[in-house]
Amino acid sequence: MWLRNGLVVLSIFLAIGAKGQEPYAIKSIYFRGGNYFVDQAQSIELSEFIGEHMANGQYEITIHSHTDNIGGVEYNEWLSEMRSEKVIQKLTENLIDRESIKVKDFGQHNPVYENDTWEGRFKNRRVDVILWPVVF
Repeated sequence: MWLRNGLVVLSIFLAIGAKGQEPYAIKSIYFRGGNYFVDQAQSIELSEFIGEHMANGQYEITIHSHTDNIGGVEYNEWLSEMRSEKVIQKLTENLIDRESIKVKDFGQHNPVYENDTWEGRFKNRRVDVILWPVVF
C-alpha cells in the first residue's frame, strides 16, 4: 500500500516539478488493453471537464499518455502516441487549439500503479489531461 501511495505522490511531484506549480485539474481517460478508442461516455466527460474549466479561466493543457507493460516497448510507445492523438482530437472538437497542447508520451515507462494485477494495468492504461493555471 505504501508503495502505491508513494508512486502516486511521485507522479504528482513530477508533474508539479515540470511547471513549478500544482496543476489546477486533472482528467484521466482510460483504455482497454491494446486500444486507443475513446468511448462515448468518456468523450462526454472530457467535453464537460473542458467546458467547465476553460470557461472559468485560462489554462495550459498538457497530455501525459501511459500504457501497461503488456507488449513490447516499441509497441507501447506507439500505443501511447495513438492514445494521445485520440484525446487531442477530442480536445480540438471542443475548440482547443492543437498547437497549445503539450504532450508527453510515457508508454510503459514511469507507471503509477503496479502492473502485476489487472487493476494496476487498467489504471496505467490512461491519458491524463492536465490543466495548468496561466500565470501572468
